[in-house]
Amino acid sequence: MDRVAPFQRYFTLSQSQNPIKPKKVSPASVALGPALISPATQFSNLSLSYSWSHLSPSPAFHFSDDLKEVNSLESVKVLHARLLKMSNSWSSDSMTKSLISSYVKFNDFRAATTIFFVGFARNYVFWSSFLDEFQSCGGQTRRVLEVFGELCGKGVVFDSKVLTLVLKMCASLMDPWLGLQIHADLVKKGFDLDVHLKCALMNFYGRCWDLESANQVFNEMVEKKELAWNEVIMLNLRNERWEKAMELFRGMQFSCAKAYASTVAKLLHCCSKVGALEEGKQIHGYVLKFALESDLLVSNSLINMYSRNNRLELARRVFGLMQDHNLSSWNSIISAYATHGYLNDAWNLLKEMESSDVKHDIITWNCLLSGHALHGSHKAVLKIFRRMQVVGFRPNSSSITSVLQAVIEFGILKFGREIHCYVIRNELDYDAYVVTSLLDMYVKHNDLGKAQAVFSCMKSKRNIVAWNTLISGYSFKGLFDDARKLMNEMEEEGITPDLVTWNSLISGYSMWGQGEEALGLIHQVKSSGMSPNVVSWTALVSGSSQNGSYRESLEFFSQMQREGIRPNSITLSSLLRNCGGLSLLQKGKEIHSFSIKNGFIEDVFVATALIDMYCKSGNLKAAYEVFERIENKTLATWNCLIMGFAIYGLGKEVVSLFEQMLGADIIPDAITFTAVLSGCKNSGLVNEGWKYFDSMSSDYGIIPTIEHYSCMVDLLGRAGYLDEAWDFMQSLPLKPDATIWGALLGSCRIHKNIQLAEIASKKLFELEPYNSANYVLMLNLYAMFDRWGDVECIKDLMSDIGVKNGQVWSWVEIDQIIHVFCAGENHPDEGEIYYELYHLVSEMKKLGYKPDVKCVYQNIDDSEKEKVLLSHTEKLAITYGLIKSRSITPIRVIKNSRICPDCHTAAKYMSLVKNREIFLRDGSRFHHFSEGKCSCNDCW
Repeated sequence: MDRVAPFQRYFTLSQSQNPIKPKKVSPASVALGPALISPATQFSNLSLSYSWSHLSPSPAFHFSDDLKEVNSLESVKVLHARLLKMSNSWSSDSMTKSLISSYVKFNDFRAATTIFFVGFARNYVFWSSFLDEFQSCGGQTRRVLEVFGELCGKGVVFDSKVLTLVLKMCASLMDPWLGLQIHADLVKKGFDLDVHLKCALMNFYGRCWDLESANQVFNEMVEKKELAWNEVIMLNLRNERWEKAMELFRGMQFSCAKAYASTVAKLLHCCSKVGALEEGKQIHGYVLKFALESDLLVSNSLINMYSRNNRLELARRVFGLMQDHNLSSWNSIISAYATHGYLNDAWNLLKEMESSDVKHDIITWNCLLSGHALHGSHKAVLKIFRRMQVVGFRPNSSSITSVLQAVIEFGILKFGREIHCYVIRNELDYDAYVVTSLLDMYVKHNDLGKAQAVFSCMKSKRNIVAWNTLISGYSFKGLFDDARKLMNEMEEEGITPDLVTWNSLISGYSMWGQGEEALGLIHQVKSSGMSPNVVSWTALVSGSSQNGSYRESLEFFSQMQREGIRPNSITLSSLLRNCGGLSLLQKGKEIHSFSIKNGFIEDVFVATALIDMYCKSGNLKAAYEVFERIENKTLATWNCLIMGFAIYGLGKEVVSLFEQMLGADIIPDAITFTAVLSGCKNSGLVNEGWKYFDSMSSDYGIIPTIEHYSCMVDLLGRAGYLDEAWDFMQSLPLKPDATIWGALLGSCRIHKNIQLAEIASKKLFELEPYNSANYVLMLNLYAMFDRWGDVECIKDLMSDIGVKNGQVWSWVEIDQIIHVFCAGENHPDEGEIYYELYHLVSEMKKLGYKPDVKCVYQNIDDSEKEKVLLSHTEKLAITYGLIKSRSITPIRVIKNSRICPDCHTAAKYMSLVKNREIFLRDGSRFHHFSEGKCSCNDCW
């Protein structure tokens, strides 16, 4: 090789000008003294430390008997000496093996290795056996190479078998220089290398130098035999040079050489890994042509190749055509079905496997565990985990990582801690994946202290995934100083932050309302030489959306587009959440069109976000149409639509949807019941509410949370059953929180129960001393009863504590421009609005409208109260919408606080007088006004 030539002057294995010619050398001619003697050395020249005169040849010498008496290194040497005297009858490899083993046993590794190299009928089986024995007794494998070098220095010439074995050792021990010396010496002497030695050279260069040198060895071969073709292909596959391997495979076919089954299996594995379906099919054709399908390794690789290329039907066909199935075959097909979400089919295959008298192993169970975890069947994961233990399998690291996903999903930290103990007891904490999963579990359970402890005690090398998991935990908790400190420590350990590191920080800052700082991190990523990707920008957009900073989120999206970053499904879901949060129907429709045009509409997350957006923007019809087009409806999809109908007060429709969901074999969760109970409370469906509340625990094993109890208090209270609501609160298994007391106070306002209201408000003032909404409710209630002294007391209390009324606003969107109306602030078109509103109220009064002056908690006369009522922001927003929008367009108004009874009544009359649909979203729910009626049926 040209590349090797420069090294020849430096590395010469033979130091003798007249090297000994290759010949078979017996152990009888191997010296044991400190200086290595030529194999031609006679026994009389050996220098030993004691007399050998008593070792005369004896006809009674029996090697096996004498071997039994060996109990020290000296006795081994005595036995060896006897063998030297009997060199003429020396012919047994078993004697040599026994002698080598004896030297190894007493730690004379040099003597053992010398005998092996010089006097043993070597083959690969003996070589492997020798190394295993050598290492088990404490010998260092590198010492074998040192002895080889010593022998070469004394002029011993070895045949190709020994050189092949030594080159393999050089590759295994990553000794580049000795292997290079061997090759240089072979080139210099012009040896005609046999194919095994050539393959060993290729393997050596591939491991210790570079793949190009290994390929060059192959290219320089005059005659390329099958073994060489297979070796070079495998070498390229092991180094992930997929294209080169496929090119060599094609060349191999033109040379009429045949691929081994192991090579074909590895090529199929390559096609699985890189998604090369067409190439995989061509290799399948090769398998059929040369009748390799009977090889189980090949057939199993075909199953995996088709499965990973999403051709499950072809994988099943290969499995069905196999004459024999081993455990690996069953595991492959079960894994294929489980991975693709066909979980029932995977279980059926397991039953078939059992009926075929093939016993499953831990891999079988892990296939089922990972498949169920991947597709969100976390409850099944826990059942499988218990079942595999019952039948006698001990979970391994793969089992643990799957089950920890279920622990995270269900929030069962106690069980997670038990698994952690199991990991420690069974020493599975060496596995980086297991430890990273434990880290993730503690981070997502908000136990950063425990996560930090796990991280600090990691036995395996802390990789970037572990660092990123902990950094993201601190970032999402808003502990940015700690996150930055960890990032610095990571860099000190020589690990460079990647985009995942930066993206977790970007997401954390934006989630905590620090959008500008998050945007600054985007610029830092650029300055560090990396390019912010769609995940970076989506973290910024999504974080701001989750924080409620909808406008800021939309601005970030505009910047993202200017950077030329194409959004993904998560970006679109976040944008739709923004549109829903601001009720920007037109903007939401534009994103809907974009999703259809770019093929995102099939994504279930985007479709669910669309349903949510249309519900919150007052277009239930469009939401239902999107829902109907979804083929594989998830639980989240059902929950979203049910909640959408619930917030409009369409209780009967909510119940109907829930029953349809059950009919589709979708099992409800706690969120489902929150939505159903909300629908019942907003429609006054008391009996239905009780029915579904009771079924939570009895039929589905769901323990009611504070949200469910709050819904029941609200349901009973709004329906007028205040005493029952009070009794229900007294029987709760947990202490009522502000949401429950708030539900009771709201019901007391509706039914004007001042006594219970005072009890509820007292509790709320303690639990939420700075929530102005609670004080305003009591102000309204006292004003209804003309208890102006109490009104002033509430005002004084607010003043003493420092509670201020939040700014009340309403807004309406006209031609994609948002017009905001704030209490105490003037609008540019104020004159036109009030002029139209006065005329409108006049017409409304003719139809029976009477202003509800009880809604004004100021001690002024009724005529002044009517003027105050006219200034309510929702009336102004509706009126402006009637003036500026087309006559057929529904009016959509957003208000940040609860609508007052007078505005609710006025909106019904406005819809009747102007024959317009009005959608009003207040701080708690939606109202759809049409033809003088509201969707809530006055139950709000």
